[in-house]
Amino acid sequence: MAGQQFQYDDSGNTFFYFLTSFVGLIVIPATYYLWPRDQNAEQLRLKSLRRVHGRCLWYRLRLLKSQQSIVPTLKKAALLFGWAVFIFLAYKVSKLDREYQEYNPYEVLNLEAGASVAEIKKQYRVLSLKYHPDKGGDEATFMKIVKAYSALTHEEARKNWETYGNPDGPRVTSFGIALPAWIVDQKNSMLVLLVYGLAFMVILPVVVGTWWYRSIRYSGDQILINTTQLFMHFMYKTPTMNMKRLVMVLTAAFEFDPRSNKEAIIRPTDNIEVPQLIRELGNINVKKKEPPFCYPYSLKARVLVLTHLARMEVSETIEEDQRFVVKKCPALLQEMINVGCQLTMMATSRGGFRAPRLTSIENCMKLTQMAVQGLQERALPFSFSLSHTRSLSLLKDSDRRNMLRFLGEEKYDEVMAVLGSFPSITMETKLQVLDDEDSNNITAGSIVTVTVTLTRKRMSIFLCWCMFCTICYLQQGDATKNKPKVWQNKNKGAKKAAKSKKKKLTKKRPVSQQQGKGDKAKQANGNVAGTVSATKEEEEELSDKGSESDEVEGNKDSPSERDEESDKQSDAEADEVTGDDEEQEWEALQQSIQRRDRALLETKSKITHPVYSLCFPEEKQEWWWLYIADRKEQTLVSMPYHVCTLKDTEEVELKFPAPSKMGNYQYSVILRSDSYMGLDQIKPLKLEVHEAKAILDNHPQWDIPETEEEDEDQEESDGIEESEEDDEDND
Repeated sequence: MAGQQFQYDDSGNTFFYFLTSFVGLIVIPATYYLWPRDQNAEQLRLKSLRRVHGRCLWYRLRLLKSQQSIVPTLKKAALLFGWAVFIFLAYKVSKLDREYQEYNPYEVLNLEAGASVAEIKKQYRVLSLKYHPDKGGDEATFMKIVKAYSALTHEEARKNWETYGNPDGPRVTSFGIALPAWIVDQKNSMLVLLVYGLAFMVILPVVVGTWWYRSIRYSGDQILINTTQLFMHFMYKTPTMNMKRLVMVLTAAFEFDPRSNKEAIIRPTDNIEVPQLIRELGNINVKKKEPPFCYPYSLKARVLVLTHLARMEVSETIEEDQRFVVKKCPALLQEMINVGCQLTMMATSRGGFRAPRLTSIENCMKLTQMAVQGLQERALPFSFSLSHTRSLSLLKDSDRRNMLRFLGEEKYDEVMAVLGSFPSITMETKLQVLDDEDSNNITAGSIVTVTVTLTRKRMSIFLCWCMFCTICYLQQGDATKNKPKVWQNKNKGAKKAAKSKKKKLTKKRPVSQQQGKGDKAKQANGNVAGTVSATKEEEEELSDKGSESDEVEGNKDSPSERDEESDKQSDAEADEVTGDDEEQEWEALQQSIQRRDRALLETKSKITHPVYSLCFPEEKQEWWWLYIADRKEQTLVSMPYHVCTLKDTEEVELKFPAPSKMGNYQYSVILRSDSYMGLDQIKPLKLEVHEAKAILDNHPQWDIPETEEEDEDQEESDGIEESEEDDEDND
């Protein structure tokens, strides 16, 4: 009976199969994910941005990094080496002999399947003379020939071959293990055990422990948990936080502490350079002893942020630290905004809890703009209002060029390109209560949804539109100039008299028309009275007179019948209008549900438009904050939504509970940029809250007829009687 046998790979053939598969599973996905993308595309992108962002710090750093970086070359070299190993192993495997192949005696004797016994014997003699060891042939080949001849001529051998695939009968099932035999050799047992112990008992626990220890220290936004707790403490302690206090809290983050973040560095030269910068900056609350504001890392980070906002020159040694601190600022300020929103929600839900004021949260947004642009709060923002664009559009190219004649051609083109790349956002709002019968009726305590549609266009398009409107306005002005002046009208009195006569005639004309119509109606009535002997042609002529026949029919009907018909028509029209409104509301509801489903499934890229920032060390994308606030009470109505996917058009839903008291409320929908100063928009939002509908105790769906109740009672009683009879039978 056949058994089983496990054996290691002494020849190494099976191990090559395993090794080839293992290397292929690593090399193929690594090539797809790690192969450097087309560097020419990145170079072309940077070249297209050069006209606008050529003077920005992040652009110069990115250009320098792409030229000096050797990481793509190393990645390519490593991947090419992996492919070389994979190809070598595949070639090695293709040259290996097949050990486990099906035995075919016809193939050994070089005969076709189904050959006769005579042909088999004849071929056996020929091959025996050629491969017999006494004739100088190969003994192994001759033994195969003998085995094949016996399998085809002897009945028992042929039966074994047809049944088991082997003339000798069932063979032992052999399983090859894809490991070389030297691994389980007794001589190498200690070495193999040492390698296994080092890999699974030392290296693996250290790697997992390091990853776990690092991950539990950070939040989902890669902010230290200790930093979040610090922000929460100070925002609760100081609900109204001015800009100076905000900078102190920001720079106290543990991301700038070398004990918590290895990227932060305290240099020996800081003891000399930082005091010099403090003297240049002036009063920055150096003597404040409140921890952690008095710690060296916090003081250094505060100085670096303030020098960045003031655009002060610093030494090369400290400039690297300044770039590190400034790059961290937007993410930290976003975390501070999130903390402020959490405290606001806690105060709203619990009550008696101090929430941050709206000023504190908006100061965080302003500080983000200041950090990206490298400007102080009192600096004039580089923005454009509608009056500025009108004044620019009124100027001709030659006049505008003359105003900026102190700039060269390249500088002038750069200025116009930068101004044209600025965003121009239009904001449209729609107020409704979703999932309600009357979506436009806002009741106390209902969930109000404000759908905000944001549309982004370049400022150059807006300028062109303003220029077009201005040209049309000027053309209208030229047309009005050709009209005669008031004092040039000589026959002014005569024209007035003629106009007054025309007015009198028009006033009298309806009376005459009514008289004429009355006469026509009388004639028509007379004709109708005498239609006994009238012919069909006369009836057709009378029916062709549209207005006269209508008046005749009107005279036939009584006033009450006319009122009833008009009421029916108005009711039918009202039903049609309400039906159309319901269909439109239903379609709008279905579209909104589909948009929500698509938004949940679709992942949009956060790469929108690069920000023009001269002093920010990293490429920044245009993102926006959108929220609803009560500026009178200085509170948030809805939590700020961070719009990170606005390329052309974006639709955002802001939800908040309506006030519990009836009345009129005045809110504001606010859009703030996290990158540009002066592009914020505030749109008023009026809210009229009505009384909530009373809950119906006796809804029609619960009104069950008496006959149905009697039937149900009868069925229940019958069921009880049947159960009692069954119990008696069982007893």
